[in-house]
Amino acid sequence: MQKRDQLYEGKAKIIYATDDPDHVIVYFKDDATAFNGLKKDSIFGKGELNAKISTVFFKLLAEHGFPTHFVEQLNERELLAKKLEIIPVEVVVRNIAAGSLVKRLGFSEGQLLPCVIREFYYKNDALGDPLVNEYHLEALGASTFEQLSELSRQALEVNRILRTFLAKHDLDLVDFKLEFGLFHGQILLGDEITPDTCRFWDATSGEKLDKDRFRQDLGGLTEAYAEVYRRIIQG
Repeated sequence: MQKRDQLYEGKAKIIYATDDPDHVIVYFKDDATAFNGLKKDSIFGKGELNAKISTVFFKLLAEHGFPTHFVEQLNERELLAKKLEIIPVEVVVRNIAAGSLVKRLGFSEGQLLPCVIREFYYKNDALGDPLVNEYHLEALGASTFEQLSELSRQALEVNRILRTFLAKHDLDLVDFKLEFGLFHGQILLGDEITPDTCRFWDATSGEKLDKDRFRQDLGGLTEAYAEVYRRIIQG
């Protein structure tokens, strides 16, 4: 598979075309951003860790018969993936109260939620990816009610698989963000599954092992990501 022109550059990844119109190469950068890009830095080794962590999780989902855009890891920073027509919706799944949920609704950080919460955010950088409901998304033409129902179903299944797996490695899946797209009409999970897009806490100590270390100036981000990777590749 030959790498061709750059198609898109985001905050943490670059997408390249290939000589196959159905596939792209996803390159993971060392860039770290927070607060809608207001805080930025470059953290050596982060991209490699995210590529490897995503590979582990995508392979895990495949083992459970769950379809994703992932094809294979090409090298330390690049994945081969199916080219998706991205649905401009972020699906956030929350198991434990943290982040914006604490600020918006008054839950205590670390509180186990009485039910799994799913939220939709409209992917639009100019608007700051606002929290929306299914009626907003229908009105915006971002998705249909039927698509959102399927996204919600798939997000819950991802949560079930990951949460069960991570518990065996002494990690709590606090919350996470998923993105989906269409591949020849089929809805597939895309993007990445990493400590950039998930909150992982040590199940015993509550230590944060995700991008909150960057957001909150806790330091040790690379070490935290490396610890997540070390645990999830254990037998």
